[in-house]
Amino acid sequence: MKTISRLPALSNVFYMLSGIVGILALAMLPPLILSLFEDGSMAIVFGGMIAILGGTAFLLRMLNFRPSELTIRDGFFITALSWIALAVLGSIPFVLGGHIPSWTDAFFETMSGFTTTGASILRDIENLPDSLLLWRSTTHWLGGMGVIALAVAIFPLMGASGYQLFRAEVPGPSTEKLTPRIRTTAGYLWLVYSGLTLFQILLLIAGGMPILDSVITAFGTMATGGFSNRNASIAAYDSAYLQYVIIFFMFLAGVSFTLHVKALSGRPIQYFRDAEFRFFALLVLGCTLFIIANRALTLNTPLDEGMVRSSLFTVVSIITTTGFITENYELWPLSSQMILLLLMLVGGSTGSTSGGIKCVRIQISLKYIMTELRKLVHQSSIHLVRLGRQAVPESAIPNVIAFVLLFIGIFASGVIIMTALGLKLDAAIGSVAATLGNVGPGLGSVGPVSNFADVSEPGKWVLSFLMLLGRLELWTVLLLFTRRFWVS
Repeated sequence: MKTISRLPALSNVFYMLSGIVGILALAMLPPLILSLFEDGSMAIVFGGMIAILGGTAFLLRMLNFRPSELTIRDGFFITALSWIALAVLGSIPFVLGGHIPSWTDAFFETMSGFTTTGASILRDIENLPDSLLLWRSTTHWLGGMGVIALAVAIFPLMGASGYQLFRAEVPGPSTEKLTPRIRTTAGYLWLVYSGLTLFQILLLIAGGMPILDSVITAFGTMATGGFSNRNASIAAYDSAYLQYVIIFFMFLAGVSFTLHVKALSGRPIQYFRDAEFRFFALLVLGCTLFIIANRALTLNTPLDEGMVRSSLFTVVSIITTTGFITENYELWPLSSQMILLLLMLVGGSTGSTSGGIKCVRIQISLKYIMTELRKLVHQSSIHLVRLGRQAVPESAIPNVIAFVLLFIGIFASGVIIMTALGLKLDAAIGSVAATLGNVGPGLGSVGPVSNFADVSEPGKWVLSFLMLLGRLELWTVLLLFTRRFWVS
């Protein structure tokens, strides 16, 4: 006989939320310091938020005497709850500062930040205080590698059970442990993530970009988020050097950080041995060459360095779901726009900070199709799905196929809902692809030179939900809406 299953123990919930709230309080310190040199009103907002969040974190920790062992179900529940709490608490400075007075808009902007989507409702970004722009960008950076992964790295979270939280948050069909201890693995990932961010900041400063701009741009790049403090995004910087630096780091952010850790430990050959990396790199190269040829032949665009750079920048920005813009791609041929739309759905590599379906799932799906075709001809032979030299476990294939079908189903459902809420078809397709894939810019009225300000309030809540779904890989959120999750 089925019985109602228990909710996660309050001790586990309090323990996790105390860590999350504490990290938020610490993350608001740099914006507070910056606000002291600006309008005092934001200093009051950030100072008050740090005091309230710090006190709340202390109280939650005091209410928890000893956390118990987490189950997989607990991990999914606490992870989803934590990310919703992040968006709610992170939106408060926008509202209290008076720069985004609507709670719907503030929640949308903050959810877009933490999920590294980069979709915005702000019409004049440069009119915001620098401290608030830094906070907006910080939400990106925290969400890129994962706030829970950071909490696991910093706090002694329930021993091995911290893996349940890590598994529910880290994007991709598998979560590889670099070390036997998940806390050490999370620490390595965050260390590499922070190091690459700092390296990019230094290179941008060396190229003449102002310090604050460099920090915000690097946060948006490594998190593949795309928030900028300029209305024109990266197009505001007329520098080939800066754009190539950003292209390079966007590409790195779209690659599995596990590979970066291995490469930095003296095994750079691991990049080229990884089947997903090769697929990702070839996809970037192939799509870039197609768009260059398409633009040159269809629009008679001069084939010069600037055209090649803008094509490469846009392809890397879209496939990694970063969303930085140097050119209005809606002026490109429709076939090139279709390529970009497909790249929004594909996304980057497993274990990267990118959104989307992920390259490895596309690879497995394509190889599975080819395997089934070969079976029709050679029915007596044994056919395995392989990635490189490694055979894909048969048990993993149904999960991958189910994810791809579910992603496409949610995408189609989202488009129908957004058209019902008043968006034209191109904008509905673009808005759902941009939010579910955590990309940022879409098509039509939510395209690269527009934003989401004119989307209706119900539409913004729908798109906010899609952002959360995309960032937590669908299952973590959707499981909470199933009866089996709550009934044992």
